[in-house]
Amino acid sequence: MKRLKHLVWALLMLLLATGAAGAAAPGAVLVLPAVGSINPGLAEFIVEGIRRAERENAAALVIELDTPGGLETSMRQIVQAITNAKVPVVVYVHPRSARAASAGVFITMAANVAAMAPGTNIGAAHPVSVGMGKIDKTMEKKLLNDMVASGRSLAAERGRNADWMEKAVRQSVSIPAAEAVKLKVVDLMADNREDLLAKINGRKVEVGGKPVVLHTAGAPIKEIPEGLRTRLLKYIADPNIAFILMMIGLAGLYFEFAHPGVVLPGVIGGICLLLAFFAFQTLPINYIGVLLIVLAFIFFILEFSVTSYGLLSLAGLVSLFLGGMMLFRGGEGGVNISWSVLIPTVAIVSLFFIGVTGIVFRSHMLRSMSGAAAMVGERGVVYTPLNPEGQVFVHGEYWQAVSDEPIAQGEAVEVLEVMDLKLRVRRA
Repeated sequence: MKRLKHLVWALLMLLLATGAAGAAAPGAVLVLPAVGSINPGLAEFIVEGIRRAERENAAALVIELDTPGGLETSMRQIVQAITNAKVPVVVYVHPRSARAASAGVFITMAANVAAMAPGTNIGAAHPVSVGMGKIDKTMEKKLLNDMVASGRSLAAERGRNADWMEKAVRQSVSIPAAEAVKLKVVDLMADNREDLLAKINGRKVEVGGKPVVLHTAGAPIKEIPEGLRTRLLKYIADPNIAFILMMIGLAGLYFEFAHPGVVLPGVIGGICLLLAFFAFQTLPINYIGVLLIVLAFIFFILEFSVTSYGLLSLAGLVSLFLGGMMLFRGGEGGVNISWSVLIPTVAIVSLFFIGVTGIVFRSHMLRSMSGAAAMVGERGVVYTPLNPEGQVFVHGEYWQAVSDEPIAQGEAVEVLEVMDLKLRVRRA
């Protein structure tokens, strides 16, 4: 009996030891590259990376950041995901010569651990409208104060330099990595990924309101690559690119309607239009702008059949311009089409539409130069007397012909009508 008890205790101790060893074993460190402008595509990629790290109970998620900034809406989506993450999130400005500018500053401040590689810089977080309209002074002040408050809140929560954060927003200051560590803007400087994981090992951070100790030294590393959807969305989610794709799509379909059977312009147009709609699902679309652009398309098509002396083309041009201006909702931190893209695109597309319309109109107006219709008006010579029927020689061929009056052989005649294979003629 005693031997049985000893055996049971031995098994329990072994199971407890095995469980403790398993619990102590570090989880994997997930590494996610965040390169390029902050847009809906990159935001979706980072948010999904955080969710994956949570599902896999990762030791930490390292976001290797290199960005010039981007859209405020996308930045806030990323910041919210980082601050509410259930795993530690490390933002590492990497590699050398990389930067965390504008929206990248807020993302760095939101991290549990903020690190930079030598030769990198951070700052210049003043909000800038990259759209067409210039916001008034009151709105600009409100936006600036909102960004300052948001930045100071993030810095204070993570124990970083809130005063510098305010300067980065108000004065667009930017500093290198060494100075950022000295001013407590970021936590540390690391030469590479391995150096980073060694330096943050054992650091205590707060995740979800609870203290967590990082176990990153010797932890397995898993890289999260960008998928095709992410890469595609990163590039086409730019409002200017989305607008250009929509214009190419409409132009291609318009050309296909004007010249049925060409196929290629219709295929290219359809693909571009689908890509534009794919981008629109991530952007703050104003449907009045979309309807104005579609209305412009309708005006240009109607120019085929309605004699408007150019008024429909002019209406299409105005509608296209206004639609481009209103395509994206205002107040979204730069989600607009820039003037340098809008004006040339509208001008080129409008000239294309008007040019195709002109070609179609002329083709409808010009008399056919081949077939039976081309015989009307031609002149020839009577081969056998017409009384009222006979033969004539027209356009290098002998034709059966009929005339309303007798015409002698050798006289000149003019074709009035083609009736199947018989001509109706008169004396020239």
